[in-house]
Amino acid sequence: MATDLQVGLKATVKVPGSSANLGPGFDTLGLAVGIYDTVEVEVTASGLEVEIFGEGADDLPRDGSHLVVKAIRSGLKAADVEAPGLRVVCHNSIPQSRGLGSSAAAAVAGVVAANTLAGSPLDSDAVVQLSSEFEGHPDNAGASALGGAVVSWTDIPVDGRSKPQYRAVRIPVDSSIHAIALVPDFHASTNAVRKVLPSHVTHVDARFNVSRTAVMTAALQSHPELLWEGTRDRLHQPYRADVLPVTAEWVNRLRNRGYAAYLSGAGPTAMVLTTGETDEKLRALLDDARSAGLKVHELEIAGPVTAELVRD
Repeated sequence: MATDLQVGLKATVKVPGSSANLGPGFDTLGLAVGIYDTVEVEVTASGLEVEIFGEGADDLPRDGSHLVVKAIRSGLKAADVEAPGLRVVCHNSIPQSRGLGSSAAAAVAGVVAANTLAGSPLDSDAVVQLSSEFEGHPDNAGASALGGAVVSWTDIPVDGRSKPQYRAVRIPVDSSIHAIALVPDFHASTNAVRKVLPSHVTHVDARFNVSRTAVMTAALQSHPELLWEGTRDRLHQPYRADVLPVTAEWVNRLRNRGYAAYLSGAGPTAMVLTTGETDEKLRALLDDARSAGLKVHELEIAGPVTAELVRD
């Protein structure tokens, strides 16, 4: 029988956004970036209360269909505890549906909040598993949960009945690397953008991406001079260019000038990985992007999700 949590118990979770794919590592590579949502969860005597501030405040549901709430309930079930009621307060800074991992961050925040309230019986592998189940791939969730860069993968059971197993491992990131996000003022549906991808690719293109994914893991860890080469891709970005023309334009403009730019996740954000101080040429490009209506976020590489338990 599940244990009832004490009324008044509170958890506060701070979760970073993320950038997936990093060019060639489709559904595999992820990177935690320093833009954060904070979620406060309190155990109450009954009912459900949801408050939302910041990004998504006008659009996100305030009932049990909210992703954070669903993730909390999934985490509570996995930890074998129950809450008679919940008050959930979301302070969102991660742009919604822009390719910065807002959905994965919500799932991670909910699972970690539940785990914290329960006394942290779930390890990091379980957090990655539970939070990835909501999206069906672990690159964003793995990055938000573990911090830094991650290599992730999915094991599909051969019996066709068991759940897929979502896995991620963290790899260190060279301290000189930071990220710059160019965020257009429109949303992109991951499912819609996936529909433009072909069902088959050539052996040549597959081999190209395998090699560049390997280059990218080396670039992130200790060879940042290889970031431009490591962000080259033939499997998804060329096919998405027609449906994300603004993003494709900025990725191409930046890459043509030698910067390691790529489509972040399913877009529409264009991400740039760079080192050291932003030079005058890049600063001019960023000013042009702002003039064109894009928001520019200069971001650190983030650490893992954090949580704090408060007892009355």
